[in-house]
Amino acid sequence: MNLTKLLTSLTIAAMFVVPAHAERVKDLASVAGVRGNQLVGYGLVVGLDGTGDQTSQAPFTIQSIRNMLAKFGVTIPANVNPQLKNVAAVTVRADLPAFSKPGQTIDITVDSIGNATSLRGGSLLMTPLRGIDGEVYAIGQGSLVVSGFGVQGKDGSRVSLNVPSSGRVPNGASVERSVPSNFASEPYVTLNLNTPDFTTAARLTDGINKMLGPDTARAVDAVSVRVQAPTDASQRISYLSTLEAIEIQPGEAPARVIVNSRTGTVVIGSAVRVTPAAVAHGSLSVTITERNDVSQPNAFSDGQTVVTPRSDIKVDQGAARMFVFNAGVNLDEIVRAVNQVGAAPGDLVAILEALKEAGALRAELIVI
Repeated sequence: MNLTKLLTSLTIAAMFVVPAHAERVKDLASVAGVRGNQLVGYGLVVGLDGTGDQTSQAPFTIQSIRNMLAKFGVTIPANVNPQLKNVAAVTVRADLPAFSKPGQTIDITVDSIGNATSLRGGSLLMTPLRGIDGEVYAIGQGSLVVSGFGVQGKDGSRVSLNVPSSGRVPNGASVERSVPSNFASEPYVTLNLNTPDFTTAARLTDGINKMLGPDTARAVDAVSVRVQAPTDASQRISYLSTLEAIEIQPGEAPARVIVNSRTGTVVIGSAVRVTPAAVAHGSLSVTITERNDVSQPNAFSDGQTVVTPRSDIKVDQGAARMFVFNAGVNLDEIVRAVNQVGAAPGDLVAILEALKEAGALRAELIVI
């Protein structure tokens, strides 16, 4: 093999070398326009064992029953107010996946909107599911699967597990209408990154151009990369399959410290760095003990028994140990230093906030 062929082979091989920690385009981005749609409907669940809506407090349930029975030729006198306990008014929701076709089935979720205590054992009657445009895209019906349950005693005591007023119907809706799509109407496809990042967008553009040719892809912004594509639908599917299999190395995530103020959870990103700083951490505990001393006179004296309150106050200041962060400290060293002083999650949040105020924390501190 001559030198020219060797260099050519090395160049082609270098083009397809997968970088360390590479990820598929399929995991990093989605195709613009290929998305699901939310559907919602209103219906009735019947067959409950006395756990349905209290119709005196949920008039819409009775109205729905009257309307449904009227369609079947059954008329309830106006002066009759049925007291039903086995019916519940519910909302029905579903996600319609992209490219769903009539006849396919999708899962639906059913939630009580009245005062029904449990939907266990109930069945959803035929319910139209509508999109945001008001059109019916699916019809739902079937027996509910409820994971929770509730038990109530005659004295008003009640025990419940999970949420018995919500359930699901697997494959409970049949798709009746397709959502219009312009998937093959444009001479290009747009890949939208799941996480906006200029570095990842640039590397995605370079990776596509190296595999499919120069000027095939062009980065629009930190989210979108526009790629030329065939207009024939079958060819476009194969083309997108090739695009999704390309592996690139995404850009590093920004340096962030996430603090959950409700649970005390602290997540520190790998890119977090600390400039030189000294931290002293200690705890101060104050214990107050109240007790009563009884002073009782002698048996032959005219004195009275007196109760004297007595307070004991104890102050305990824990050992305040100091530790030093050197320049460019990484995540592993931060965790090790904090563990050495035995800081709890709440104390760790205080330390991080103090470092941020001192300008020593090279990261964005986010409290959720």
